[in-house]
Amino acid sequence: MLSTLKNAWKIPEIRKKMNFTLLMLLIFRLGSSIPVPYMNKAIIKSIFESSQYGILQFLDMMAGGTFSNFSIFATNIYPYITASIVIQLLTIAIPSLEELAKEGEEGRKKINKYTRILAMVLAAVTALGYTMGIFRSALDPSVGTLQKAIVVITLVAGTAFLIWIGEQITEYGIGNGISLIIFVGIISRFPADVIGIVRGVAAGSIGILKVIIFAILFVAIIAFVVALQEGERKIPVQYAKRVVGRKMYGGQSTHIPVKVSMAGVMPVIFASSLLSLPQTITLFSDGAFAQWVAKYLTPQGTVGLWVYSILNVALIMFFTYFYTAIQFNTVEYAKSLQQNGGFIPGIRPGRPTSEYLNKVVSRLTFVGGFSLAILAILPLIMSKIFQMPINFGGTAVIIVVGVALETVKQIESQMLMRHYKGFLK
Repeated sequence: MLSTLKNAWKIPEIRKKMNFTLLMLLIFRLGSSIPVPYMNKAIIKSIFESSQYGILQFLDMMAGGTFSNFSIFATNIYPYITASIVIQLLTIAIPSLEELAKEGEEGRKKINKYTRILAMVLAAVTALGYTMGIFRSALDPSVGTLQKAIVVITLVAGTAFLIWIGEQITEYGIGNGISLIIFVGIISRFPADVIGIVRGVAAGSIGILKVIIFAILFVAIIAFVVALQEGERKIPVQYAKRVVGRKMYGGQSTHIPVKVSMAGVMPVIFASSLLSLPQTITLFSDGAFAQWVAKYLTPQGTVGLWVYSILNVALIMFFTYFYTAIQFNTVEYAKSLQQNGGFIPGIRPGRPTSEYLNKVVSRLTFVGGFSLAILAILPLIMSKIFQMPINFGGTAVIIVVGVALETVKQIESQMLMRHYKGFLK
């Protein structure tokens, strides 16, 4: 990874993209420190302290500290992610959206437009909930309706600006703009957790043996995530010989690389976004429904931890199958092989090939999705067992490692394209 970054830095075009990406991420971190007007920061701090290591800390960790600062980016990029989930699910249910998805670049632009509009609506709802719900006591008592509207508009504008930053990184930077924003937000909270553990060890509240065991397990989880993201099965493909004119074509052997985790980190991001919705509801009121949600749908108590873990596993599995089905169409793949004279040894072309590919992909998807789900809940359970003040869980680890690997691959592909261009010249 380090050698890839070092080699990429030597190429002027890629270095320019990397500098642009770093500049955009720097703007994101600077904006995370700009406070929203008319809010009492001392009251917000006391609210966070009263729910130490609870859902507020989880939301703040995923938001990169913008939540506890109640900065202009407090609503973060997650309304856009939730909107993406909704639009992609509707694409399957609504024929007109399905047709748009098949229209290529123009259709994709229209779907992105609908996603942005829905993201703004969700950001407005979230901003109203934060301002009039969770932090209503932090509002300046002297403010009127106009000032409250300014607070909400500021938060919505912050989300819109983050969406723009992500799109700029994707288009003019090294790619994966939205994922990189989430990545930077999560890793910005790691130093605070490490400092908290060191202070706990110094104070004697945390045993050094627990820290060593946890660190070993944590490194093992990271290694397993890397192996899972890189793992693939190679399905052999043989092309029949064809005589065209006086030349003979085909007769080559190759393979179809089918990744174990074809969907990458997106199932984990989507699952965490959906699970945060009921947890956020508990912060708006103290009613019976909110208490029920707090008991069964948040990983704070013993019962809630198990229910939350089961739901997390189910959602990650669902989104893994969903994303894999979108990315790898076995019917189209089988048709393409047949049209080009290719076949899998021992499997007849056409429908049998499609069924065979579907069988292989389904098995690999189950292994990949279930492994992601277990990895997502394992650090959370470990932190409960070891009684350590750790806010980031397996979800954060998978996102960080997955985005890092995808970004390096993106840089490598750009380096490869650059070398090909240079060769053609």
